[in-house]
Amino acid sequence: MALTTAVASTPRPVTARHFAKLKLRITGNSFRGRPWRVALFAVGIVIGLCYAAAGFLLSALPGIAGSADAALLVAAGGGGVVALAWTLLPLVFFGVDETIDPSRFALLPLPRRTLVTGLLTAALIGVPAAATLIATAGLVLSAGALSGVAAALVEAVGVVLGLVFCVAVSRAVTSAFANLLRSRRTRDLAAVLLAVTAALIGPLQVVLNRATTDTDWRRFLPAAEIAGWTPFGAPYTAGFEVASGRWWAALLKIVISVVAIVVLMWWWSRTLESAMVGTVSAGPAAKQVRAGAPVAQLFPGVLWWARRGPLGAVLAREVRYWWRDARRRANLITFAVAALFVSAMVNFGSAIWGTEPASDVQASTVSFTLSMIFVGTLGAVTLANQFGYDGTAYAADVVAGVPGRVQIAGRAGAFSIYVLPLVVLIAVLVGLLVGEPGWIPLGLGTLIATFGCGLALNSLLSVVGAYALPETSNPFALNTGAGLARGLLSTVAILATVVLAAPMLIATLLAGDLWLWLALPIGLLYGLGAARLGSVVAGDVLDRRMPELLLTITPRR
Repeated sequence: MALTTAVASTPRPVTARHFAKLKLRITGNSFRGRPWRVALFAVGIVIGLCYAAAGFLLSALPGIAGSADAALLVAAGGGGVVALAWTLLPLVFFGVDETIDPSRFALLPLPRRTLVTGLLTAALIGVPAAATLIATAGLVLSAGALSGVAAALVEAVGVVLGLVFCVAVSRAVTSAFANLLRSRRTRDLAAVLLAVTAALIGPLQVVLNRATTDTDWRRFLPAAEIAGWTPFGAPYTAGFEVASGRWWAALLKIVISVVAIVVLMWWWSRTLESAMVGTVSAGPAAKQVRAGAPVAQLFPGVLWWARRGPLGAVLAREVRYWWRDARRRANLITFAVAALFVSAMVNFGSAIWGTEPASDVQASTVSFTLSMIFVGTLGAVTLANQFGYDGTAYAADVVAGVPGRVQIAGRAGAFSIYVLPLVVLIAVLVGLLVGEPGWIPLGLGTLIATFGCGLALNSLLSVVGAYALPETSNPFALNTGAGLARGLLSTVAILATVVLAAPMLIATLLAGDLWLWLALPIGLLYGLGAARLGSVVAGDVLDRRMPELLLTITPRR
């Protein structure tokens, strides 16, 4: 009888509530026995609350002050910036939290709708989503102060829809780019799309800068009206349409927000299935291996000069990994975009920010040197968690007993093969575009010196400050708390690299025109010496911490 009852009973359907409970349980389990992760999570909560409180006050003040125009500007501009940040920042810096890895559900008979809504619900549980909700909740108070309860209720609905839109767009975009970057046939297209997306930051900064320097805020009302009819600003301006007496506009903006969310969820669902199974496009047919030379075939053509030994083996492996691993390739593309953008912002700031160009030659030289320091720093910061890319695969190096100095030198050398040509190209291009070809040796010397210092510091940080990355095909995925760890680690690496590269800037200030020609040889020696010293120090530390490092970078299931 019991068996008959068990067979006859129907299983309960899986709902979004189960994904939420799973997210909370996995998050809680990840904190057990890991006080450093608890500390990072607590720091993240504090930082999130600070930004949320500031955003709440800024979004609530215009309505409390009784300025309808200022309230509309804050709702359209601030809401649009928040949504744009959710779109771009996961691609270029913070990644997305995949505590619940979609690939774990590949073999389960879950409907696509259930899976997507469940993952979206789980994504809404976290510090970023909570901070965004609190920050934008000030718009509800602002709309209520202007027009009463009805406007506040409509704005509350808009704020909730805006949060769902932000999370949905971040997931849809990162999932789509994950598929593009995983396929080697379409990596060039992904690079172009990422560059175009990141380039949208430029016009936004121009608008914000002009807004802060111009006292006539009303001239931006037409732009705010237009932004308010886009999916980025529509949910945040719906309540203020009620305050203006335009109920039809408020209803239409709610509809625009709902339609945008549905489209994003559909887009996400189409890319999620391939992300779960890790499909890749078929590459060209394998080349015929030459008989009698199996070891030589493991070395890419760019390493024809490398000796066939432990260092050469690490070099060959890392050169292949940096181009074939989607997560590493995503970081290379991010650096290329960020480096070009930083160079443009520093050297062509007068055109971008609407200010007068510097007439002092020394000031222009200092600005050029600063841009090269920033580019060299960004070039090396990718190595701050280089062992985290390996995960459990690093066990092979531990078992083989590869010396730490060989590991660090080989990894830094392989990374430099990809980054140094781009660094040199940026120095040459910027020197030509600013109309000073004589500054190219200065740029090259500064870049190489900074990049060498960055290699040394980030190699050491990668040993003592590594963290695990989730086992997923999404190159932008991070575990709970890893986003803050990544941000802190990158910040420490950037600041320390800038300090070590400061002598190049001081020499630019004091040495005069002579430094334009001495910078290249001195910078070359300084960078190579720093990189060599860093490989020795980091290698010795790695020899003592190999088992601990493997345990740290092993993903927890």
